[in-house]
Amino acid sequence: MSLIRYQVPELTAWPSLDRWSNLRDDLNSLLEAPVWAGFGRMDQLFTDWSPALDLYQNNDNVVAVLELPGMQKEEIEISLHDGTLTIGGERRKGSAGKNGEKAERSERFVGKFRRSITLPARVDANKVSATYRDGILIVTMPKAEEAKPKQIQIG
Repeated sequence: MSLIRYQVPELTAWPSLDRWSNLRDDLNSLLEAPVWAGFGRMDQLFTDWSPALDLYQNNDNVVAVLELPGMQKEEIEISLHDGTLTIGGERRKGSAGKNGEKAERSERFVGKFRRSITLPARVDANKVSATYRDGILIVTMPKAEEAKPKQIQIG
């Protein structure tokens, strides 16, 4: 006994229908890609790149964490204006390897980026600090005194 793999019958009469089906599938996957990637990263498809950003807050601080691998701290710009944190910079493409080799394949995003995020609370701009280590940028923004939760005693 021999096993024969099932094959979908081909429409030999109209082979062009299969090409239209492939085109429809390609268009659907193109149009659905931003939905699955998330609306926050949709601009990455049509412009430069956009690094991942996480924003945390506790009673005292608002903390932004960005992934910026391969960048130097001198290439990163941070600004705070009217409750909006903006981080930008440019990651340059490495043209050659250690011994002058050319890249056969390059999948890392390069170019300029700018991320702006509205902060969930007022912060004290004079006490903002930033650290950059191992490709991770951490911006710590202490909350302004009026934004911190207060314990109220009943008199």
